[in-house]
Amino acid sequence: MSSPETLTDALRRAAAAETLVVACDYDGTLAPFVDDPGAAVPAPGAAAALERLAALPRTTVALLSGRNRAALAAVSGAVAPVELVGSHGSEWESGFDRPPGDDDEVVLSRIRGALEEIVTRTPGAHVELKPTSAVLHVRPVEDPSLRERALADALAGPARLAGAHVTEGKNVVEIAVREASKGAAVETLVARAGAQVAVFVGDDVTDERGFARLRPQDVGVKVGAGETLAGHRVDDIPAAVAVLEELARLRG
Repeated sequence: MSSPETLTDALRRAAAAETLVVACDYDGTLAPFVDDPGAAVPAPGAAAALERLAALPRTTVALLSGRNRAALAAVSGAVAPVELVGSHGSEWESGFDRPPGDDDEVVLSRIRGALEEIVTRTPGAHVELKPTSAVLHVRPVEDPSLRERALADALAGPARLAGAHVTEGKNVVEIAVREASKGAAVETLVARAGAQVAVFVGDDVTDERGFARLRPQDVGVKVGAGETLAGHRVDDIPAAVAVLEELARLRG
């Protein structure tokens, strides 16, 4: 029986692919989590590594985030040819793959109202509004019991509305009126590029949907601890940046 492929070997194989897709989550993968989402700047070296990869022939590079696309552009500073895909894979440069309709707007209004009501009794929590979802953030809440109760109330209340789609992350619950999948987004990037290999790097439970839909030849890299479907793991954000730098070096 052959030994499992090491991350170094996997990167070397990916770098040799005729056409390559490199997709990365942003928060927790290339930028540290902070209480103010607008202050989550890229870790040292992250932007340069993405730009270097994106400048290489037959190489598609994308940031794939739960943030809306405008917010992702603002914090990351990334510009073309790096692609920005927001709202967990449903918001592209051309817009949403399926814009919300009137019925969706009614449900979204109810979701937003219910989450705002939770915030009124949870000091430190806030609601982030997106075009097709609302996100309850509890990271700044100092009392762990209040934090847990707020998340539980969101899951027991607005998350159960008809037409709601729930994504749980680290200290967040996002409730959307459009189902989105980072896995489907990676598949779209691969199909558009005709890529032989895709590399996907992520840290959160939402990124598992991406890892779950990688092909056998693709390379999944989990950042940090926790169960994962990714074939490889690195310890932290600097190690994730080092993966991109090594991939750029090998492919260049």
